[in-house]
Formats: sequence, C-alpha cells, structure tokens
Amino acid sequence: MNETIFILAPHTDDGELGCGATMAKLVAEGKNVFYIAFSICSASLPKHLAPDTLKNECIAAVQTLDIPGNNLIFFDFEVRQLLFRRQEILEELIKLNKQYEPTTVLLPAQHDIHQDHQAVYAEGMRAFRNADLLGYELPWNNNRFQPNYFENISEDNLQVKIKALSKYKSQKDMVLIQKYLKTEQHICTCRKARYQKMDRVQVLLC
Repeated sequence: MNETIFILAPHTDDGELGCGATMAKLVAEGKNVFYIAFSICSASLPKHLAPDTLKNECIAAVQTLDIPGNNLIFFDFEVRQLLFRRQEILEELIKLNKQYEPTTVLLPAQHDIHQDHQAVYAEGMRAFRNADLLGYELPWNNNRFQPNYFENISEDNLQVKIKALSKYKSQKDMVLIQKYLKTEQHICTCRKARYQKMDRVQVLLC
C-alpha cells in the first residue's frame, strides 16, 4: 500500500518553506503526498493584485514539486484568524483523516509563534493521533526549535524547493528567502548529522 503523507500549510508557501526539499524527495520516492493550505491570504495582498493570486502561485509551486493537482486542497479561512476557527479546522482535518488515513503528517513546529501556525499545529495534533507527526521549522517564527530528526536531501531536492518558491512572485521578501535557502538552513554543523544538506524537523508524535 502506497504511503500517504500530509503537508499542513497554514498559508500558501509555508509548506515549501518549511519542508519543500523533503516534499520533493517524498514525491520522487513514490509517496502519495497531499498539500493542504488553510488560507490563501487574500487580505494580505496589495490591492492591485487579484484575491486568488497566492492560490494560483501555490498551484504552480505544487506542480513544480510534481504533486498531483487532485492532492492540493485549499481552505479559505481568513489570514490571522485561524485561532478563531479552530473547531472548523479540526472537523475538516478529521474528515481528511478518515478519507485518506495518512501515515505521516508534517505541520508547523510546536513553538512557532505565528497565531495561524499555532492553530494548525494544535488541531493537527488532535486530528492525527494515529499518524507520525513531524514539525517543520520557519526560523523567523521560532524563538526556540530543537530538531531531533534530520531528513537527508539531495542537491536536486533542494533545487526543486527553490524552483517551487520562485513561483511566489507576489512575495516581497523572496530575495531574502532565496538567500536563506542557499545558506544556513541546509548546512548542518551538528556532529550527530553527517549530511551536507537536510531539512530539520521536530518529531512530535510517533
């Protein structure tokens, strides 16, 4: 039976930023990867851009990762309001869990301070108790992050991640993101890890 993996992204681009290279690796290995975005962040876009700009950019990014279009799921919760919609989010996740029975779920890390990320983390932990849960890092949102698992990735995996992120042309800080991707996130100085490039994650429940 093909292994099913869920990527929970509070906003479009969070999944690619936090574990995009791992996503590319999992797809290449034949895993059945789903990308689930909870907000397309229309309210955060400049007025001259169409409300579905980030949704369309996410579709292009996911295509770059070779995730099938049917495995891309959008919800349209308002950005920065997910904490007030926690019960609805939980109910949607429970439905998805029953329908697809994922074996592994990647979601924002435990100490991510963004309010929307906290909501997805909390309800993901509740909904997927029978799956392996891994928390991905967004460094600018984490005052502390203690990775205890390192996913070895190839240069090809990393380049696919960067290419996917390049589809988000509406994001003003893409230059900073590209610089970050090419440097510290994928260079490990930890003696316990022997990989030059990796995605760092936090095991939450296995």
